Order: sequence, then C-alpha cells, then structure tokens
Amino acid sequence: MSFTTYTCEDFVEVLATKAPVPGGGGASALVGAIGTALGNMVGSLTVGKKKYADVEADIIALKEKADTLQKDFLRLVEEDAQVFEPLSKAYSLPKETEEEKAEKARVMEIVLKDACSVPMEIMRKCCEAIDIIEEFAAKGSVIALSDAGVGAAFCRAALLGASLNVFINTKAMANRQYAEEINQEAEEMIRVYVVKADKVFESVNERLKK
Repeated sequence: MSFTTYTCEDFVEVLATKAPVPGGGGASALVGAIGTALGNMVGSLTVGKKKYADVEADIIALKEKADTLQKDFLRLVEEDAQVFEPLSKAYSLPKETEEEKAEKARVMEIVLKDACSVPMEIMRKCCEAIDIIEEFAAKGSVIALSDAGVGAAFCRAALLGASLNVFINTKAMANRQYAEEINQEAEEMIRVYVVKADKVFESVNERLKK
C-alpha cells in the first residue's frame, strides 16, 4: 500500500479513521514535502529572470536540494507506516507468563527504536528544508515571497509534529539512556529550527507589508 499515491481526498479520509496508519508521523512528512515544494516554487519562479541572474547558480543548487528533500519526505510517509505497524502489533503481545513478558519487552525495545527512527529522520529533513527555504526567501523572486513564508510555517509544523511521534516512543523505552539521547537531539532541533522558521516567516510577513 502506497499512501503517497492516494488522492488528497483519500489520504485525508483514511487519516481520519481508526486505522493505525497513516498517523501523525506520516502526516508530518507529507506537510514537510509540501512546505519544501513551496520553497522550491520560489526557485522555479526565480530561475531565468534577468533581475536574479546574479543568484541563479545559487537558486539552481537550492532547487536540486529541494527536489531531493521532497522525495525524501514522500519516502518517509511510507516508511513511517511501515515501522508503526509492528509497534501496534507488539502492544497486543501476550504477557501472561514470565517468558511472554520477557519476549514482549524484547520485541518492544526493537520496534520502539524503529518507530522512533523515522520521525527523527523527518525532523532532520525539516531542519534541512528550513535552511533551504531561508535562502529561497532571501534570494528568490519577490513575487513568490509569500510561498517561502508558507513553506517555512509548514516545515516548522512538520518538525514539531514529528517530534511528538519521537517523544511518545521514547517515553515507552526501557533503555532510558538511549531514550534521553534521542530526546536531547530532538529538543535541540526544536530549539534551533523553530526559532529559525519563525524568523523566516516574520521576515516575509514584514516585507509583504512594506
């Protein structure tokens, strides 16, 4: 099953059901892809314009990075579903005997790490996207400036959304040292990149009102 080939209507409808996937992680990845694409649109409307000839090489390089990120985000929509399903099944494993309890604990540690790995990657990709959109906003065509602001806002939302899918999994981990290491990395990304995305949005907002 490939959620990224769904129509927008179908994706939203299945997201609203009690089906375990897609969930918040996959939705965050999709929002990240859309936010990145909005930044990429700024680049598309900049390339080839005489007014921006001096930054064209930079814009082309940014567009190449954005193209790759868009594909990464869409891949992560699917991967998030793939890693979550084993976790949802693991919660239902029996725990009547000591052996069953031990086996469930062993399986849970494996699937929790897997389920955590994808939203962490989504977060990292969101940080890359925000860096790229910041440059698109600074160098790109002013006629698409609002799209850069929307893109930054979307990637900010995707970053925070993915973080909740990290924290819900690290909370359940028995290996607290590993969990805290993951939490610290996630919290640092939030600390740096929420501020950066906000600055991009605020800058765009101010420029549009001049």
